[in-house]
Amino acid sequence: MIKTSTASGDTLTDIHSSGRHVTFPDENNQSSQLRASVPLLLQPSYAGSKSLLFDELRNFRISLKWCALDHSTCIGKFVSCFIFVFLAIILPIVSSLSIRVPSSVPANDPVSYNKLVQLPESVLALISFFTLFRSFKRYGLRQLLFLDDLQEDSLFIRRGYSRELDKAFRYLACILFPSFFVEVAHKIIFFSTVKIWLPCNVFPGNIPLNSIMFVLVLASWVYRTGVFLLVCVLFRLTCELQILRFEGLHKLFDGCESDAGVIFREHIRIKKQLSFTSHRYRFFIISCLVTITVSQFGSLWLVLGFNNIEKNFFNSGDLVICSAVQLCGFFLCLLGAARITHRAQGIVSIATRWHMIVASASTRIDQGKSHVPEADGTLESNAEDSESDSSDILIAISSQDPCSFQTRQALVAYLQHNNGGITLFGFALDRGLLHTLFAFEFSLVLWILSKVVVLS
Repeated sequence: MIKTSTASGDTLTDIHSSGRHVTFPDENNQSSQLRASVPLLLQPSYAGSKSLLFDELRNFRISLKWCALDHSTCIGKFVSCFIFVFLAIILPIVSSLSIRVPSSVPANDPVSYNKLVQLPESVLALISFFTLFRSFKRYGLRQLLFLDDLQEDSLFIRRGYSRELDKAFRYLACILFPSFFVEVAHKIIFFSTVKIWLPCNVFPGNIPLNSIMFVLVLASWVYRTGVFLLVCVLFRLTCELQILRFEGLHKLFDGCESDAGVIFREHIRIKKQLSFTSHRYRFFIISCLVTITVSQFGSLWLVLGFNNIEKNFFNSGDLVICSAVQLCGFFLCLLGAARITHRAQGIVSIATRWHMIVASASTRIDQGKSHVPEADGTLESNAEDSESDSSDILIAISSQDPCSFQTRQALVAYLQHNNGGITLFGFALDRGLLHTLFAFEFSLVLWILSKVVVLS
């Protein structure tokens, strides 16, 4: 439906599928000037969302202090490094060397499996701690979470990001707590069977070394697992922020704000932050991929290659818990990166459809036609993976439209050549790359299975 009105030589055409209202440029200019006259910090909507973000950030800082990961002060850095060296390096080495299995135990060699999981857990904790240390030192927590740029975003994005900050701790708890309970059950059985042997008798015989080592080993596991999952959750959180911004960018293709210059500047800002995210986490993603691949296939080789060792929860529980935590955390990163890359690549189809609708409407108006049929398609909201189209299309065209055909065509061409999301040294971390990784990992599994069958 088209409604045409003339005022001061300007022609405004409002296309709306429901035909419920007509948009006038004077009303939009007055409302935008009224909003611009009020400072951003004095607007109630921004004050409310800013307070929510401040509270979440305060809770985040408190959690970092309790986890000994607060790098805001020199004392905090020293305490964090000391606890990391003790819990992630020294304690796993001491526990691996001091555990002895009595000859009366019927289970076969649980210590070899326990030593096998210590190395990848410590390596992943080292990679994660280095990523956090470098990020906090260079950027700080606010810049790492892109909180300083939220004042340029809409209320929808700010409230959505506050919800994602709250959900970040839920992701961490949903992975850490179930695995923690299973780890506690395994360690109780494990340390009630093994003996602790120290090279020198520095402790009297009445001290319960098994209980002390049980608490220390459990604390080490919680610390190393928590640091690794924390970085995974932070990466997923930054991806969710960019997804919210792409949803806001999709809305710019609707209504009178469909200006190619505004869309171009917003896409430049999102692309710049995606580039920052890719550079900050590419070392973490690649290092974790290599470490987890070597760990998983080493465990698979050890479990399947030695048939004379009985496998049970007593001697293989660490392998199960370690593998589950590693895969859950890494899949959290991969799925977040694939989602944001899919959104970045899908913006091209939305821009092309918008360009086609505006160009078709402009051509019909220039030809003097008074009736324009309904558009064949609608702008996609581009939700999770299900393709859902919006039911309303609102496009405003005037005779002095700043968004000309050449400008829209240049914008579409720009988006076609700059549609990457999270990249690893130039390679987009999209679904195609995930399919390639899956094929590579599956081929390694088949190769190990073939070797095991031949050797057995």
